[in-house]
Amino acid sequence: MVRSGFAYLIAGLAFLCAPLVMPAQAQTETEVDLALVVAVDISFSMDTDEQALQREGFAQAFRSRLVHDAIRGGMLGKIAVTYMEWAGSPDQKVIVPWTILDNSESLMAFADKIASTPLRRAQRTSISSAIDFSVRLLEESGVTATRQVIDVSGDGPNNQGRLVVEARDAALAKGITINGLPIMLRQPGYLDIPDLDVYYKDCVIGGQGSFTVPVRERDQFIEAIKTKILLEVANLMPEQPLINRIQTPPRTNCMAGEMQWRDRWSN
Repeated sequence: MVRSGFAYLIAGLAFLCAPLVMPAQAQTETEVDLALVVAVDISFSMDTDEQALQREGFAQAFRSRLVHDAIRGGMLGKIAVTYMEWAGSPDQKVIVPWTILDNSESLMAFADKIASTPLRRAQRTSISSAIDFSVRLLEESGVTATRQVIDVSGDGPNNQGRLVVEARDAALAKGITINGLPIMLRQPGYLDIPDLDVYYKDCVIGGQGSFTVPVRERDQFIEAIKTKILLEVANLMPEQPLINRIQTPPRTNCMAGEMQWRDRWSN
């Protein structure tokens, strides 16, 4: 049977419009055990020594043999990580973009990029904007992750942008876990609050297996960061009770930072 030109045209269009079937190997290239956003406070309340310690802690964490082994021990043996810095609500900057870490070379290169970027500082503290920005980074990561985690470190409460509990709850609704590294190296003073670790537990972190690792002494800083990264990669948590937000009432004022800033300008 001789097919008409119209029939050939229809057949050609059907071929062009058919869905492209990707090989199974290509479909799994972007699957990872963990997508991790490292969100680091660079507000002016962090002095340059603290910032340098913070950078060194994260660089050492990704150079750590224990972290390398934890990645290899995952179901897929690889994770995706991005490192960003934040301060006030308009100030978030990606320092190291999304990178697949699946061998020693990739981890060492990632650590070197963290360590080699010049330090900077900026105004205000918007944990909520850091969380919102981190959520967008996860949505745009281009990977399919078994777990999604935001690792927030900071030395003060939220004092700009939307309420931190609103940003936290929006992230948790997307299945994202938020962990915290409250930095408590100084005595509470101007625009600081006592018990920042409690504030982080009640107002910042959440999700399956969420935890905080407080830093209270300078000589603990680097080890605390290394411990926290290792726990996140290995999907473990320190020995502390799980937080049940339904049954446990907040022990701190989640608007403490906003109230401090308001009182500053009203006096």
